[in-house]
Amino acid sequence: MSLIHLQNVSVEFPIYNSTSRSLKNRVLSIATGGKIERRTDRLVIVRGLDDVSMTFKDGDRIGLIGHNGSGKTTLLRVLSGIYTPTHGCSVIEGDCVSLININLGIDPDATGRENIRLRSAMMGLNPAEIASKIDLISDFSGLGEFLDVPFRTYSTGMQLRLAFAASTSVRPEILIMDEWLSTGDEDFKERANKRMVDLVDSTKILVLASHSRELLEKNCNRIIWLEHGRVRMDGAPGEVLSAYFG
Repeated sequence: MSLIHLQNVSVEFPIYNSTSRSLKNRVLSIATGGKIERRTDRLVIVRGLDDVSMTFKDGDRIGLIGHNGSGKTTLLRVLSGIYTPTHGCSVIEGDCVSLININLGIDPDATGRENIRLRSAMMGLNPAEIASKIDLISDFSGLGEFLDVPFRTYSTGMQLRLAFAASTSVRPEILIMDEWLSTGDEDFKERANKRMVDLVDSTKILVLASHSRELLEKNCNRIIWLEHGRVRMDGAPGEVLSAYFG
């Protein structure tokens, strides 16, 4: 059984020498998300998450909504193990893969084939698992002989195809996503969408942050609305999405 449990989780970011920052910038920061607290003349604390509690279990398909700066990315990074809560506790049970940054682990000077191994290792695959998947990943990317030349020589589209092929080759119990991944020309995009659907269907817990109402309605059975680092609303998609989108 997979489980995610957050209890009174807060994440704080200290900003030092804040007196050098203009009042305008501080006001803009307050207006666009999080909470700001001045501790001293030279120290300001930005609270990305503020006393958040939630539990996800097998079968949950969670959609995260909120304006830019509402805390969605901070929450995704806590769930992915990138951030440790400053206060409270987080429990994550189950094999978890994050697709927040699919270029994580990519070395521009390494070949495409070497980067497949690097990215796979970053996702927790052992050498035997990588060896069993490398041909499938290579074929899905469709890059052919380009897999043996440095990644930095690729076009942007080619880079995205390789990163996508490697990042979506696993079948985790918990999947963390920031928007839906889809890239490339029409042929590759169609295959990419099919792979994403298969990947989402195979996971026990999905957490998807998105600005697309249609995407959230299609893939989620529960929506959490974040505002200034706190949960404003948590419930059924119809109810929460109607309140958020108006």
